[in-house]
Amino acid sequence: MSMAWIVVADAARARIFSSGQNTSSMKEIETLNNPEGRMHEQEMTSDLPGRAFDSTGEGRHAMGKAVDPKKHATIDFAKSIASHLDNARTQNQFNKLVFIAAPAMLGHLREALNTETKKLVIEEIDKDLTQHSEEDIRNHLPEHLRG
Repeated sequence: MSMAWIVVADAARARIFSSGQNTSSMKEIETLNNPEGRMHEQEMTSDLPGRAFDSTGEGRHAMGKAVDPKKHATIDFAKSIASHLDNARTQNQFNKLVFIAAPAMLGHLREALNTETKKLVIEEIDKDLTQHSEEDIRNHLPEHLRG
């Protein structure tokens, strides 16, 4: 039996739907949340970066951060989603994957997936539909997946 999972994700939430032969029987089975994805960057950092003197001259400048905390939280969430999907794949819960996500999140998901799970991705749609209804999500799928 063919079982597809449709993952609709953004930085704060991933909704997972399962679907049999076509998406007319699509139903939401799970939601993964990332509260940090809704936070503003200033809420994620306790203070401003320190200041340092230039090595030559008398100038001062702010010390920068290596990675934006919000981006780091999003990458961690994508890794968490990928790990969840890999576990489900090894338990034969699906044999096809469809991703619907904002472009940045879609890129993070691609990077986070392992090789075996990546082979099961049959469609990627770069839209943020996490707040949309199940019917609206289904309508954004290509015709060949709607059955």
